[in-house]
Amino acid sequence: MAEDKKINRTKEEWAAMLTPQQFHVAREKGTERAFTGAYWDNHDQGTYRCIGCGAELFDSNDKFDSGTGWPSFTKPVDETHVGTETDRKFLMTRTEVHCAQCDTHLGHLFPDGPKASGGRRYCINSASLKFEGPDGSK
Repeated sequence: MAEDKKINRTKEEWAAMLTPQQFHVAREKGTERAFTGAYWDNHDQGTYRCIGCGAELFDSNDKFDSGTGWPSFTKPVDETHVGTETDRKFLMTRTEVHCAQCDTHLGHLFPDGPKASGGRRYCINSASLKFEGPDGSK
């Protein structure tokens, strides 16, 4: 994603376009409770897009059941579509994952994923995603 396509909105603009739960997760770096999000148990084929800007983030072929209660992926559709930064909240160090285009907080990256895919587990909040089936259905 090109830097010149970076999306910047005011807090009020984000609040008007997102539900309170989506706003809390996407803009305030919150986390939905495990096993409560719309996509943790979704097995349909399709693409997971950013709730903030619609960027393609994850493909259903890279989704796996981690047993954690959040959608988990082995990799993004394109490494340039997501960014990472160090998160030191709650007296621990984790790697936060966000949308590279609009900075929507997505979740965290952990090193405990399937070994066959390099051990990465992108643990993503459903509230930060919108699912699109292969025919464009939601």
